[in-house]
Order: sequence, then structure tokens, then C-alpha cells
Amino acid sequence: MPLIDTKILPSFEKCFLDEKLSDKVGVSEISMLRNERLSFQLAYVPHEPARIACTLSVTGGLEEHITAYRVDSVPVTLPGAADEDYLRSAPGLYPDLLTPIELGGSVVATSAGLHTIMLTIEDPEGIAPGVYELTVGLAAGEDISASKLKVTVIDAMLPEQTLIHTQWFHNDCIATHYGCEVFSERHWELIGNYMEAAVRCGVNMILTPVLTPPLDTAVGHERPTVQLVDIKLTEDGYEFGFEKLDRYVKLALEKGIKYFEISHLFSQWGAIHAPKVVATDENGETKRIFGWDTDATGAEYTKFIREFVSALIGELKRLGVDKQCWFHISDEPQLSQLESYTAAKNTIADLLEGYHQFDALSNYEFYATGAVETPVPASNHIVPFLEHEVPDLWTYYCCGQSVGVSNRFVAMPGQRTRILGEQLYKFDIKGFLQWGFNFWYTCGSLAEVNPYLDLSGDNWVPAGDTFSVYPGVDGKAVYSLHALLFYEALQDMRALQLLEKKLGREAVTALIDFGCSEPMTFTSYPRDKKYLLNLREVVNRMLG
Repeated sequence: MPLIDTKILPSFEKCFLDEKLSDKVGVSEISMLRNERLSFQLAYVPHEPARIACTLSVTGGLEEHITAYRVDSVPVTLPGAADEDYLRSAPGLYPDLLTPIELGGSVVATSAGLHTIMLTIEDPEGIAPGVYELTVGLAAGEDISASKLKVTVIDAMLPEQTLIHTQWFHNDCIATHYGCEVFSERHWELIGNYMEAAVRCGVNMILTPVLTPPLDTAVGHERPTVQLVDIKLTEDGYEFGFEKLDRYVKLALEKGIKYFEISHLFSQWGAIHAPKVVATDENGETKRIFGWDTDATGAEYTKFIREFVSALIGELKRLGVDKQCWFHISDEPQLSQLESYTAAKNTIADLLEGYHQFDALSNYEFYATGAVETPVPASNHIVPFLEHEVPDLWTYYCCGQSVGVSNRFVAMPGQRTRILGEQLYKFDIKGFLQWGFNFWYTCGSLAEVNPYLDLSGDNWVPAGDTFSVYPGVDGKAVYSLHALLFYEALQDMRALQLLEKKLGREAVTALIDFGCSEPMTFTSYPRDKKYLLNLREVVNRMLG
């Protein structure tokens, strides 16, 4: 008998250290499209109490396309369990961190807990179609423990992602964590690394801080200045320098970004104040000129913001990206703040005419007034927007979407995160927003956190809400399991879109609903693990 027990598991299975391998349902075969990123796990534990050093190996013809990650557990103090469909509700160690390892590298199997290795097969250019018999093994000397997986590569290619997807990209968190000056050469290098990681996570729209974003900032507090536009005070008004913005846009395009989310031009939650704005005076001194103490619609800020937006649009036109830009007024305004929001918007409405405008907004009555061109309702408040057939609808989730709906919380079953892909497809959602690609601060951005020890912003929001990637010591992102699962949801959406070209939208929608007890919605969907595997196998066969 081998020293180590192993089993192949689907990517969305989450294994806790205190669980038993015998309780996990394995998979023996799976299919993928040629350019798909397919992930699966090798779960392992010694047959007898022991600590065994071993070597990871994969054979079967796909070795050159495989990368491997150790699925490490991280401390979770706030699981955020709000309904019965969470894996656990108590604080503890939860699987999430994907630590890169090498094929042929060392792995330690210990009876101290059930562990897994995530193996990812990928070639953006496309793997040769066919059937591959993989053997994934752990060798300890002459003893080899191995599990087999048949992978069928279907002769079809996923189409390009059409969903516009943004996760707020926090340049200040990068500078703070790595201890570098904002927009120093080191900071630009890191920004490029994390843009690349964001694209790999399915992000194709980047938050672009033309002014320091007034987001998740405690009243009276300031986040580090990451303003991309240099502002100089003059006798006649303002002069604007766009060197940093130009560099940011060009870097983002180089990394694969296609759309630019212009940071909010007024304060969060109602547009009552101005965002933080810094400028250089005639003596060369840089100082804050607007902020929490500024009336959003006062004469001084109105004069500034009109000059600023006019110059900004001119520069975006010069760069050739103005029609790829989306503009924000204020994040998450409530119906009671309609007057302040509308007043702020009206100060620049004529300048933004003809450009995309959108904001997170979950009150349909607010939208019905015409104040917001493209609303982005939360997934648990989307029904009225769907019922009224709002065109080109977006959606989002964050900490508040904890009951019934899909989310990426670490305590949620993996299939609950991934089911979003089917929902986005069925309801023809055009864009998806999430606020935390790399938010490594506490509530209100009052202090820094260690992301490896704190996934909740100091017990503020459920673990998994604040970031998709961990900061690597080499200046590059380390991915999370919940980010991997979200990307698989995006791939599911793309596969369904491809099938639609063959069968039509009505047939694909019926296929999604076929395995459901009732037609799928954002709150009603299969919770079992077999649904997604079975659906994708059927979709893949139909595409083959």
C-alpha cells in the first residue's frame, strides 16, 4: 500500500485541514476547450501518521501546459456566514492561498491535515484536441502514490470575454505595502505587475485615479495621494499635467486592459463633498486644495471640476481612449441623497454628454429619475431592474451580498462563487463590478493590514471581500482560490456564449435551467457540486 492516499478533486472543492479524504468525492474525467484554463486538485494525506517529504510529478502529455500551486490555509476571523449555505461559521483556518510550486518540486505530506495541490492546464494559443490520460503522483523514494485523470480537450476555442469587468485597483495599497514612494519607478513596476495579475483574473477595466479616489475613506481622513493628473495653481485658474496619466493608460493597454474607469469626481455616498485634490502653488508647494471640507456644488469646486473634466476629456481624446472610458459621479448614493447627487452631476453633465456614465446604485426609483445613465445594482437588489428591462445592465456584489446570492467569500462553497457565470449569461449582464482587487487597508482606510493574516479589513467585512490577490515578496501577485473560482465563472459565461452561436439563446437558457428545481435567478440556483460539472460537460460535448 502506498504511503500516501491521494484523490483528484474538482477545483471548487474546499478542503479543510481537519477533514477526511474519504469524505471527498473525486473526479476521474473532465473536459475543457482548447484555450480554457482548467484547474483541478490533488488531495493527499499520509496513510499512517507521519511527515513525508515527496516529489510532485505529472505525466500524460500535458506537462508543458501545467502549473501547480499549493492550496494553503489562512486565518479567517470573520467568515461572515449569513445563511445555511456556508461551509463553516466559526473562525479558523480556511483554504484560499495559492502558493506556486514546481512540477518535480518538493511537497510535504503530513497527517497534521488534509492538503491539496491545485493544478492548472492552460495554453492561450490552444492545446491540441484529444484525450489525455494524466497521472498525478507524489513520490517518496521508490514509493509512489498516484491518481489518474482523463482530460478531453474539445476542438473549440473560448471566445473573447465580452463582459466588462472591473475590480477596484488600489494603487495606494501597493505603495503602502511595499514601502515605496507613490509613482516612483519601483511603484510603476509594481503597478504593471498587478495590472498583469488583474487581467489574468478576468479584469478588463481598470480604476484610473485621475484624482485620488474618494472611496472607503473615513470622513475627515485622507488616503495616500495617487492623483494621476498634476495640477498647478495659476492666476487665471489651473494648469494640468498629464504625463502620469499617459503613462498609466499606456501601461494598462500594454498589459491587456481595454476600458478605463475614471475615478469618482465627488465624494462617496451622495456626492456631498469633493474628493481629495492636491495642487502645486506658485511657490512650488504641494498642498490639498479640496476635500471633505469642500462643498461639492460650491462655486470654487464647480469652477475647478469643469476646467478639470474639460482638459481631461481632451487628453483622453488625444490618447485615443475617450470612448473606452466610463465616468463616475459618486458611489452608492441612496434615494435620500438624490438631490445632492443630481446637483453635483449637473455641474458637469454637459461636459460628459456622449460618454459612458455609471454608478453603483441599488434603488430602482433613483434610477427611474434619470439621474444615472447606467446603474450598477447589487445582485440582491437587481430584480426590479430586470423586471423593467433596464438596457445594458451591470451588477455588483460586496460585503452586503451575503444572503442567498453568489459571492466570493472564503467561507462559501466554491460552486456558489462559480455559479455567477451562469447567472451573468442568463440575464445578459454587460458588466460586473467588485470593489476590492487589492484593498489591504482596514475600514475607512485608517491603517494597513497584513493580508496573509487579515482577510477582513480588521473584522470589518467577510473574509474574501477585500482582495483577490495577496502581495508576493517578489513584487508580484499571489493568487487566491476565490479569484480562481471567479475566473472559472467568467469562462463558463464565455462557453455558454459560444454555444449560443450554435444553438441560439433560448436553447442555452433552457439548458441552464434544466438541472434546476426552478428557473435560475440570482437567488435560486443549484447548491450541489454536480450541477456545474455536469453542465459544462454537456456544453463541451455540444461544442465538440
